[in-house]
Amino acid sequence: MLIISNNVSIPTCEIEMQAIRAQGAGGQNVNKVSSAIHLRFDIRASSLPEFYKERLLALSDYRLTKDGFIVIKSQEHRSQELNRQAALERLAALIRQVNVVQKARRPTKPSRAAKMKRMDKKTKHGQTKALRGRVV
Repeated sequence: MLIISNNVSIPTCEIEMQAIRAQGAGGQNVNKVSSAIHLRFDIRASSLPEFYKERLLALSDYRLTKDGFIVIKSQEHRSQELNRQAALERLAALIRQVNVVQKARRPTKPSRAAKMKRMDKKTKHGQTKALRGRVV
């Protein structure tokens, strides 16, 4: 069972994991052992609450397919078990990220004093630049 929060968790039967061979350099062992993990999670068929499903499907992420699957490949560790844990942690982090609701931005204007300070600075800069151009 993958625990997302206090009241949200995903049964492991909903998460499909497959051991595959890792890419890249690694010597002779990498050609024999399937240590990388390929994780697939179907959002629509999951037992997640609707709020999570809607937010996940609306997410713009390279790990999300058009069919509504989250695909995570973990191969940073040499052991299959560590890669499995890393993939599950990444899935949990992605789902937790969706739960955070960002605060609405309230547009603000610069104060009158800030405008005056900016204009004074521009005037002063222009005057010093004009003095540099004069030859005495």
